Amino acid sequence: MMKQVLGLDNFRELEEQDLELVLSWRNHPDIRGYMYHQHEIMMDEHRRWFEQNKANPSSFLLMFETTIPLGFVSFKKTGACVEWGFYTAPDAPKGTGTLLGEAALQYAFEKIEVHKVCGQALGYNQASKRLHQKIGFQLEGVLREQYFDGEHDHDIFCFGILLDEWQMRQKKSV
Repeated sequence: MMKQVLGLDNFRELEEQDLELVLSWRNHPDIRGYMYHQHEIMMDEHRRWFEQNKANPSSFLLMFETTIPLGFVSFKKTGACVEWGFYTAPDAPKGTGTLLGEAALQYAFEKIEVHKVCGQALGYNQASKRLHQKIGFQLEGVLREQYFDGEHDHDIFCFGILLDEWQMRQKKSV
């Protein structure tokens, strides 16, 4: 089976008409349980978040799609780095997270032109930690018991990948 390669063409800016779909993904229990804010988000709060980010030139909100929308990616740029966040549609086919992640790195390094992409995962989010490492991120540290969910303290795993590390991975995959 040939490896599917996706890239910049698989992203478009999040638009007003996407808000309902993205909110349904965000509020799905399989996604919400791994977020810092785990309450069910209402549309007015979601719309405020969208408008604030849309007005911020350092914020990038993107839909990831092939023939249909399959996920969401956000980038927050600070200097030569971006912090990313992402999730796939709850019913996305197995492997979508990897495709989204690899395409998102291409977007960050080639389109936004950053030096580094950073990400975080709550300690109990094994899938996110595995994905970060699978697509080339390095574990840069653990913020011990940094996040309190209302009942328990959780570690936050911090990941990063540099432009030259990503470029080296691209050369090896050719």
